[in-house]
Amino acid sequence: METVGMTPNYLIEVVRDTIKSVKYCFLITLNESEQANARLVEPLNLEEDMTLWFVTSAKSRKVREILNKSYVTVTFQDDSEQAYVTALGTASVENDFYEKQKRWQEDWTIYFPAGLQSDDYVLLKFVPSRIELMNFARHVASEPLPELRPTILSKVKGIWMIAERKK
Repeated sequence: METVGMTPNYLIEVVRDTIKSVKYCFLITLNESEQANARLVEPLNLEEDMTLWFVTSAKSRKVREILNKSYVTVTFQDDSEQAYVTALGTASVENDFYEKQKRWQEDWTIYFPAGLQSDDYVLLKFVPSRIELMNFARHVASEPLPELRPTILSKVKGIWMIAERKK
């Protein structure tokens, strides 16, 4: 199960497949006391550069926490491949009309009765800088089992690279 010989491009493909295979993930923010708050969220889409988007209420706790501390964690679990992906990075609250229009879905009117014009409708943009992954179905993990560790990718000058493991 050693990741030697696996390229960052292959590992990013595994990350993409894991993200796309599950409907929900956990978004983890920090409150004012530095305690983690995790909540189940549904990502809207995954962009080529691994940016993720979420829709939420401007009045939500997660928006308050992101405005206070932009560093967040997003984690996905795919039981079918015994896999997980945890991404660390920064989130921002986006209220740009073009972005909101581009992502708007009519079935959201149940949450935002004023529709696209709702002041409560905002987007969260998550840009990862570090990704941790394991995927047993695709042999992305380390051996021997007593030293089982995830593979870590870091974004350096816009390019995903495999991070060196510390012994």
